[in-house]
Amino acid sequence: MKRLLREEIKENESVMKAISVRGDGQNPSDLYLNETQRPDVAPGHVLIRTAFAGVNRPDVLQRKGSYPPPPGASPILGLEVSGVIETIRPPVNFGDDIGWKVGDEICALVNGGGYAEYVSVDIRHLLPVPRGLSLAEAASLPENILTVYANLMEHGALKAGETVLVHGGNSGIGAMTIQMGKAFGAKVIATARGADKCAFARSMGADLVIDSDAEDFVAAVKTFGGADVVLDIVAGDFFAKNLACLNMGGRIVQVGFGKDAVVEVDLRRIMAKQAIVTGSMLRPRSPDEKARLTAKVHERVWPLIESGAIRPILTAEFDFAEADKAHAWIEKGDHKGKVVLRVSS
Repeated sequence: MKRLLREEIKENESVMKAISVRGDGQNPSDLYLNETQRPDVAPGHVLIRTAFAGVNRPDVLQRKGSYPPPPGASPILGLEVSGVIETIRPPVNFGDDIGWKVGDEICALVNGGGYAEYVSVDIRHLLPVPRGLSLAEAASLPENILTVYANLMEHGALKAGETVLVHGGNSGIGAMTIQMGKAFGAKVIATARGADKCAFARSMGADLVIDSDAEDFVAAVKTFGGADVVLDIVAGDFFAKNLACLNMGGRIVQVGFGKDAVVEVDLRRIMAKQAIVTGSMLRPRSPDEKARLTAKVHERVWPLIESGAIRPILTAEFDFAEADKAHAWIEKGDHKGKVVLRVSS
C-alpha cells in the first residue's frame, strides 16, 4: 500500500494544469483548462512555477492556427511569464555561480508554454523582477520590452533627438514604444483610434497624439516635422502613408500587420528618401540571440524601469480558467496596455 501511495504521489507531481485549445481555435471559447505533463528541464534550463502569464496578440494568432510554434517549442500558448524558480539544471561544464537560486522571483521570455502551472526556460532568458514591481506587472514586461527594444533601438537605430511614429499607441507595443522612445531622448508621435485611446497614449508621454479615425495622420506628422523611425503594427494602406511621413534616411520597422501583410510599394519613393524598410519577429530568433537581447535589455532598460522612467501598464487581470475571457478582451481591441493571466498565488 505504501509503495502504491508513493507511485501515485510521483505521478501526480508530474502533472500540471495548462490551457488547451479545442477544435479549430477560431473562438476564444475554444480555450479550456486541461491537465498535461510537466515539461522536462534540459541542461541550462530552469523550471518556473508560473505566477502570471502575459496575454499577447500572437497568442490569439496561434490559437487560430496562423502563428504555429517553431520546431521544438511547447505547443501550449504563452510567450512571457513571471514566477518562482522551482528547479535549476545548470549547463554542462558550467561554473558554480549561475547567478540564480531556487526560490528566486523572475520574469522571462519563453518560447511557448506560458499558459501553464510550470514552464521550462533557458536560464539565459531570465530577468529579475524589477524593484518595486509586483509579479503581475513583471509578467507584462518581457515580450513587449524585448520586441520594442530590438525593433526600435536596434533595427530602427533610434537616436536621441530623433522622432519616432508609432501606431496603436493604446496597445502594449504602442505604450512601451512611447515610454522607451521618450526615455532614450526621442520625440514620439502616436496614433490611436478614438478620444479615449488617444488620451491614454498622451498619458504615456507622447508629444503628439493623432486620432487616425478623425484626421489624416500623414499631414499632422509632416506638420510636426516628419518621422525618423516608424514602428508599425498595422501595414496594409498604412505602409504608403508611413513612407510619406518619413524623413530623409528614415527607417520603417514592421512588427505586425493588423490590416494586411501584403502591400504595394513604389520603390522610387524608398530610393528618393534613402529609406530603410526592415522588421523582425522575436519568437523565431535563436536561443543565443534571445540571450544576447535579454542581457542588453537588462543592462539598458531595467534601470529605466526601476527609476520609474518606464512603467508597466496593466489593463486587466484574469484568473487562469478565464483565458477565454482574456482572449476575447484582446480581440475586442479596447484594451490599453497589457493583459495577464493569474496562474497561481
